[in-house]
Amino acid sequence: MPRLAIRARHLSKWFGEGSARTQAVADASFDAYFGEILFIVGPSGSGKTTLLSIISGILRPDQGGVIVKDTDIWQLGSDALAEFRLNTIGFVFQDYHLFPRLSTAENVAIPLILKKRGWRESLELARAELQVVDLASRAELPPVKLSGGEQQRVAIARAMVGRPDILVFDEPTASLDGDTGRRILAFVHDQMLNDQRCILIVTHDARIFEFADRIMHMEDGKITTLEQAPT
Repeated sequence: MPRLAIRARHLSKWFGEGSARTQAVADASFDAYFGEILFIVGPSGSGKTTLLSIISGILRPDQGGVIVKDTDIWQLGSDALAEFRLNTIGFVFQDYHLFPRLSTAENVAIPLILKKRGWRESLELARAELQVVDLASRAELPPVKLSGGEQQRVAIARAMVGRPDILVFDEPTASLDGDTGRRILAFVHDQMLNDQRCILIVTHDARIFEFADRIMHMEDGKITTLEQAPT
């Protein structure tokens, strides 16, 4: 039996006030396990990214709870939650969130700096991580000099440099052509997945479904199905 990584129970989240109040996530419950890639799919506005933000410790739910690695994250204080998130969860944002004035290596080093690692050591580790994603030759370039696929790999390197147990992607292929998107997901599957890591991917891109172990479908804030990916 695989080891439990995430247990989410009865999560709900509302936005807005009065007549404009809408429910983005409605009583969502699921488990995710180490050693798997779980896709969260559904149409735009179905609550995928909101759910991902809740289970990543970014957005507090209005109801329900999330246990990540035996820690009830929404019972933590703000400082403890930030520390837990820094040490446990690697997040790859849809638009990469790279700092334009920093070099590629400096962007990758940010999580280590936040962990109080020395500047020189952080840059050395960042360059080693860039070698893993085949971008060692781009270490001193600013993000603007990189292609979309290269920027995505920089974002992956930054998420991975702290060796997170949970790796989270929000629409990783949204800005990429089909071939580049598939290469990125193949790299994630082959190089990042192991029995000590759980990977969650929000996407609407059916071209990459082959890389999922399980697929969770959402609609109108609800989880409608959670099933093994077709082989």
